[in-house]
Amino acid sequence: MKNHKKVNLTSSDLSAEKLAELRRVLPEAFGEDKIDWDKLRAVLGDKIDERIEKFNFSWAGKTGAIQNVLTPSKATLRPEKSEGVKFDTSENLFIDGDNLEVLKLLQKAYFEQVKMIYIDPPYNTGGDFVYRDDFSAPLKSYLQQTGQVDAEGNKLQTNRETSGRYHSDWLSMMYPRLKLAWNLLRDDGVIFVSIDDNEIHRLRMMMDEIFSEEHFVGQLIVRSNPRGSQEPYGVSAEHEYILVYSKTDAGKMIIIGAARDEDDAEFNYITEEEKQARLLGLRKRGGDWRRVDRPNMFYPFYVNPDTYKVSTKKEKGFTVEVLPVRPDGEESRWTWGKDTAKERITELIGKKIQRNGLEQYDIYRIDLLQDEEGNTKREKLKSILEDKAFNYQSARQYFKLMFGTSELFDFPKPPELIQKLMSSIQGDDYIVLDFFAGSGTTAQSVLEQNLKDAGSRKFVLVQLPEQTPVGSIARQKGYENIADISKDRIRKVLEGYGDEPKPIDDGFKVFKLGVSNYAENQFEFDPAKSEDENKKAFEIYIGKTKQAALFGDADELAVVYENIIKEGLSLNSKITEQKIGKNSVYFVDGDKQQLLVCLDKKIDDKTVSELTGGSYKGKTFICLDNALDDTSKANLGLNVELKTI
Repeated sequence: MKNHKKVNLTSSDLSAEKLAELRRVLPEAFGEDKIDWDKLRAVLGDKIDERIEKFNFSWAGKTGAIQNVLTPSKATLRPEKSEGVKFDTSENLFIDGDNLEVLKLLQKAYFEQVKMIYIDPPYNTGGDFVYRDDFSAPLKSYLQQTGQVDAEGNKLQTNRETSGRYHSDWLSMMYPRLKLAWNLLRDDGVIFVSIDDNEIHRLRMMMDEIFSEEHFVGQLIVRSNPRGSQEPYGVSAEHEYILVYSKTDAGKMIIIGAARDEDDAEFNYITEEEKQARLLGLRKRGGDWRRVDRPNMFYPFYVNPDTYKVSTKKEKGFTVEVLPVRPDGEESRWTWGKDTAKERITELIGKKIQRNGLEQYDIYRIDLLQDEEGNTKREKLKSILEDKAFNYQSARQYFKLMFGTSELFDFPKPPELIQKLMSSIQGDDYIVLDFFAGSGTTAQSVLEQNLKDAGSRKFVLVQLPEQTPVGSIARQKGYENIADISKDRIRKVLEGYGDEPKPIDDGFKVFKLGVSNYAENQFEFDPAKSEDENKKAFEIYIGKTKQAALFGDADELAVVYENIIKEGLSLNSKITEQKIGKNSVYFVDGDKQQLLVCLDKKIDDKTVSELTGGSYKGKTFICLDNALDDTSKANLGLNVELKTI
């Protein structure tokens, strides 16, 4: 009996996984290994919507976009130790490559692990690059578009309105990426997506479909360009948007606003206990403010004019009566009932005000900056963000400080904007994902926010190595692609920049999307040949290349990481090289899962004997198929989960 498996050659097969889950939940809906739609209808009854006319959001190419989600990736992520900083200890990741392929590769290891996603995708303005996905050969398409292989001059393409599929191409590009990103979000996770008027309404419809309308949190307006657009006609746009969605209802609850600063001008009142506070009017403003709306909330307070303390009854010293009356004299009401006011009377204070030329008193609530436990008051995330730190001009100054020019990158996002979003969600120890990394603003934001509040956030950035224009300042500075700019920016943030540099004791790992180390994944089927001919050619190819690419120290770590990502372990797993018996074995500790990888041509009997011991029971052991004979495979398979390459 065969008691070992082949290694996982691809990323998660989402289609097969969904089918298996459906079979587990509804086994009666299957017949002859396929879904029986009549049985499914019988099981679900009127829960199936079979109306011909119903609301539906569709576009040319949507079916292909859905297939793109379900097609597994054969690619791998190769470690680039020399490009990172503190590669072995840092838990931050930067990945060079097409984000669709990368998101597929991250599905198993990072499923429901990400708390915050921020992306700034192409806005589809007519000159933006739109990723040309080919779900039948995604990796080949990526390599062609980035110039890594020759394909008759295929280059990155812009999406022009004259293309005839202007909006459809953009939607087909975004859909699979957002769908895969949804899988990576924790139940309490949130996603922020920057966009402008070109696609805001279509993006919202697509996100309603993927995240559901119920999980729409808000639409933020960011005053990103105070100068406005320079067109000589029409409306001068000064703003962009950020759409906010949660994974579940729990995600809405984590957006609690950013902690207030001690120098916040609004908190300019000092209490008798020398605590910082602000004064909030107790009289009801806004809707339902009239006395008739809540008659029991119309009652008098009495103020002591010497101490400004407040009472709900007229007594010695408390002589000045104050009623909830608007400046126009109309009777209003308080926000607290009388019982609440009695219980919390020490939180109230009377204050002299000028009203219609007369000196009067009004009642205010003392709102402390910090509560008794030292927690700082938080400011809710507002729907309009117009601080000058959030505009493009502010963002460009960082390039001036780091690179000596502000012209290195068009329309960069300011770190303050992403820090504002980041600090508005609960917690400070979580993963932030940005799979349209651009110039690397999100990485800078995470590093500097951690420095500010002693947080432990980690970033995962993904950026296509999109070529910089020939003759551009970026190219003159030696940056051939955008990913290189992003990585160098992260290094400069870690080193410290500007007149008063603040080095950060952290780092980041770098990985690059590449061709699999497995020969099975490198073979390309010839569509002009029959299935039998392709099968024969495949067997010949495997016979010639089997295991050859796996030897040599330079490649071993890449093979280990391919197993890490396809077995579903974190890219931050600890890797140590150990001796077991007479063989060198890579021990991969992924916290919840351990992996043993041996790439030696022959596994010694002593090694097999040790691996059958109790300390290795249940662990996954991966080795070359030819390194073990059938007897050794049988013995090992009784103690470890044996997988062969």
